Amino acid sequence: MYRAKFFILDVFAESRFLGNQLAVFTDLMGISDKEMQQIACELNFSETTFVISNKESEKGFPVRIFTPMQEVVFAGHPTLGTAWLIQKEIIGKSVDKVTLDLKAGSIPVSFKENGLLWMKQLSPTFGENYNFELLAELLQIKASEIDEHYPIEVVSTGLPAIIVPLKKLESIKKIKIDKEKYFEFVSAIDPKVILAFCPETYSIDNHLNVRVFVDYFGIPEDPATGSGNGCLAGYLVKHKYFGAESIDICVEQGYEINRPSRLYLKASKNLEKYSIEVGGKVQLIASGNWI
Repeated sequence: MYRAKFFILDVFAESRFLGNQLAVFTDLMGISDKEMQQIACELNFSETTFVISNKESEKGFPVRIFTPMQEVVFAGHPTLGTAWLIQKEIIGKSVDKVTLDLKAGSIPVSFKENGLLWMKQLSPTFGENYNFELLAELLQIKASEIDEHYPIEVVSTGLPAIIVPLKKLESIKKIKIDKEKYFEFVSAIDPKVILAFCPETYSIDNHLNVRVFVDYFGIPEDPATGSGNGCLAGYLVKHKYFGAESIDICVEQGYEINRPSRLYLKASKNLEKYSIEVGGKVQLIASGNWI
């Protein structure tokens, strides 16, 4: 039998009860892979993380990430939230940086005085481009609603995403995934995440609106996706979406499912070298003992 402490956080949340929910487990004793998966399924958050050891190695604190359906090698809001929790509960004092040792690699998270946490993501890789008509059918919108000036492209900073550029917020709002076509499509390819974005927003303080769909991992729609927005940041600078090979912007996500979130993106490209950071705020909601 295992025991553990757990904490519930809201990540990419400007205040409590917004953003993306996360459960973080610490002080693990005798827990198996199967039990970690069962806990993640029971909680049914987008992700649940497990801090495997309170001791930091040269690679960082070992952490594993589970969706309700399976383990993943990297995810953004679990990385940010878990780093925040490690500083607060394990280190117990303010530090400039916490590094997580994930299956995708070592990911550093830095802490700023304004309450923002920033994760340095892996350099992006770019993959296949997809047909507009195919993705339009899957999203149940018109192909003409996709911005023809930019490609539908696979980008990965650890977890690959298919980036779909739309023209208007109206199109974003009416997306409804055709699940049969979605599962048929992603079953034959590596990326399972679909990220659609547009330059129109609910809030004038934000630069882009984003929606992310990951039914394959048991997440019909994600309220805030740090990994996907890291992929988006690489896409934006590669294609000079804002007219330059650097960005410093705010992205809104989750409005359509009543979990408004804000993500801060900084990225630049110098020759073929990319620098990508995704930032946000974390709110503590609850803590307890899992027995």
